[in-house]
Amino acid sequence: MGAAALALTLGLSGCGGSSVESSDVEKQISSELGKQIDQTIDSVDCPNDLKAEVGEEETCTLTADGEDYDVAVKVTKVDGDNVSFDINVEG
Repeated sequence: MGAAALALTLGLSGCGGSSVESSDVEKQISSELGKQIDQTIDSVDCPNDLKAEVGEEETCTLTADGEDYDVAVKVTKVDGDNVSFDINVEG
């Protein structure tokens, strides 16, 4: 897989939430990267919810065509209930 980078935005989970659920981050990564790469994405696994704090980072695992790749996720902006973050596929 070639390097891929995206900027994405999701809403906060729950009432007055301070994080984005890991399942929402996983779905967004899978959907958006699936549009950009020429490989089938089998799964994306993010171990924790993403805290709604600028600079917060997490590493998710993307599996495509039987190979695992690290996906670095970093919060870049929090605007009300919207959290923007960059993702970079490493490897």
